[in-house]
Amino acid sequence: MFDDFLMRAALAGVGLSLATGPLGSFVVWRRMAYFGDATAHAAILGVALALALDLPVGLGTLAVALTMALTVASLAARGWAMDTTLGVLAHSALAFGLVGASFVAGLRTDLQAWLFGDILAVSRGDLAFIWGGALVVVALLVWRWQALLTATLNEDLAHASGLNPDRERLILTIALAVVVAVAIKVVGALLIAAMLIIPAAAARGLSRSPEAMAVLAVAIGAGASLAGLQLSLWQDTPAGPSIIAAAAVIFALSASFGKMRRS
Repeated sequence: MFDDFLMRAALAGVGLSLATGPLGSFVVWRRMAYFGDATAHAAILGVALALALDLPVGLGTLAVALTMALTVASLAARGWAMDTTLGVLAHSALAFGLVGASFVAGLRTDLQAWLFGDILAVSRGDLAFIWGGALVVVALLVWRWQALLTATLNEDLAHASGLNPDRERLILTIALAVVVAVAIKVVGALLIAAMLIIPAAAARGLSRSPEAMAVLAVAIGAGASLAGLQLSLWQDTPAGPSIIAAAAVIFALSASFGKMRRS
């Protein structure tokens, strides 16, 4: 079945959703949307460096995304103003990545695939990388779930429980870098943050517990991936943006349903 490009694309979307669902829930709870955006923008610099040095793109993307995420987390711990810092770092990394891409032969013509994703071109190797990275993120979040929740809800309570909020923040930072490396082939650097935020935001108003929200966010992300692929094949639209558009429609429906239920 892996010889079918559509099956590989569908499995890639579902695999990515396994990681973005629970991680996106923490991004929403902690209001880390811009943090995720900054890390994702750095992925283009990782692509350019990897291709220039003849390294695997996934490895280059992961290294740069992790460097960006750790830099931002370190500056946040030192009390830097995060909105300005993130704005500077995010757009600087994207600009350096685009400039670097212009020096890599052949990358300029393929740049749109890295910016907006090319899920229909996912190979068996890409699929293994996506699922492997997603399972690592899921295992990490399951292992630290209660500690992460406690640190998210109340840092003073986390300290009283013997937890280190900075360590839990570091775990989320590492997970976010892995997801960026995994997602760039599927939805592209400019849309990774949307894949994290929109399914989780759609699930938030329909869930009664954090665990239910995480599971529902996975289901919404997977459903949006399949619906976006169907739209792409039907109307010949870009697959990555089509997936995000499908997720946005689901979010609008969930928001309307939640409003009707409260009225």
